[in-house]
Amino acid sequence: MTNFPSGFLWGAATAGHQIEGNNVNSDWWAREQLMGAELSLDACDSYHRYREDITLLAQAGLTAYRFSVEWSRIEPLPGHFSNAELAHYRRMIEFCFDNGVTPVVTLQHFTTPQWFAAAGGWLAPDAAEKFHRYVERVSTILDGVEWVVTMNEPNMQAAIMTAMRRVEAEGAGKWQSPTVDVAFDDAGAEKPAKKTHSEFLAYADPEIGRMFARIHQGARDILRERTSAKVGWTVAAGALTAAPGGEEKLREIRLGKEDVYWEGSRGDDFVGVQAYSSQQVDADGLVPHPERPDNTLVGTSYRPDSLGMAVRHAWEMSGGVPALVTENGIATADDSQRIRYAAEALQGLDDARADGIAVLGYLHWSLLDNFEWGHWAPTFGLIAVDRESFVRTPKPSLAWLGGVAKRNGLA
Repeated sequence: MTNFPSGFLWGAATAGHQIEGNNVNSDWWAREQLMGAELSLDACDSYHRYREDITLLAQAGLTAYRFSVEWSRIEPLPGHFSNAELAHYRRMIEFCFDNGVTPVVTLQHFTTPQWFAAAGGWLAPDAAEKFHRYVERVSTILDGVEWVVTMNEPNMQAAIMTAMRRVEAEGAGKWQSPTVDVAFDDAGAEKPAKKTHSEFLAYADPEIGRMFARIHQGARDILRERTSAKVGWTVAAGALTAAPGGEEKLREIRLGKEDVYWEGSRGDDFVGVQAYSSQQVDADGLVPHPERPDNTLVGTSYRPDSLGMAVRHAWEMSGGVPALVTENGIATADDSQRIRYAAEALQGLDDARADGIAVLGYLHWSLLDNFEWGHWAPTFGLIAVDRESFVRTPKPSLAWLGGVAKRNGLA
């Protein structure tokens, strides 16, 4: 029996745009229509069905639910806030409390309002002022919330910004999902890319990372002043390793891709670690994932050991900020593979904890099969969702993870 510490969070994670549906004021609603891919539309209709989703999570034995509030709903026009939407998200928080579930609230998960994006997005001179204004308003609904994430994967957001500029400059065609390793031609059909998705996402300007860190730290200060919550942000961890001769290139890529973000978490109450797979770096850059039968539905290698690797690197680079695993999972149609992956990942997480690394919880990605930023085929969920009827069907993996939570450890 592998026992985790008392108070360890066991749960699952989602993101508003991927599950709520009809997020019409967000930049991603507009962007996905230009990507030549599938659309989010009603998504999983969780905006209306969140009670059912939280109930299924709680009945399985999980104790924490990470979800995001949508900036574009709360502030549909600059400086104008919707009290109705704030009340909606407060009802979600209250429903978690009523069901013995700890809410982990993310304030910005990839999406921003269309008006914010049109005015220059994160690179606008007043981006921090706009985001902090929003954070101040959201803080009014966070009474009793113990865990708040300011931003989800700012390093991925920075990489997307960098990639979009490179695509435009190099004429590589339409660029699509931040999570799926394929490209599209102008007609929207999948094709081999001139440069792969992962190559584009490998290179991010470290200065953008430092800009994001300043915005995050300002938001953290606001939340600490106005709430009693623990505050951090989440980082997409590549669990990168060096192939022979790739050591220098690894340092170069990891600086802009991750390390400035781990460093930006110093002084936080926790850092969210999000790991799915591992990849090598040689002298030329990221090495493509090898073609193997157990590769995931998003094209990445089956690497449950990536979680332990990521937590160790986060601990080192953040200077010992406690880790909360805010995302870990696998895109697969084989739920037995999902259970096997999670069990191996949790064993690696426990090994890291045994070596003295502070780990606060494990939130599986994702609670639901959802919209993967331009794609519906990759299924990460513990619960299947019929896209026509929205009927939820729990998978064996939900009961399995709930059993782990009830035991507070692996059998």
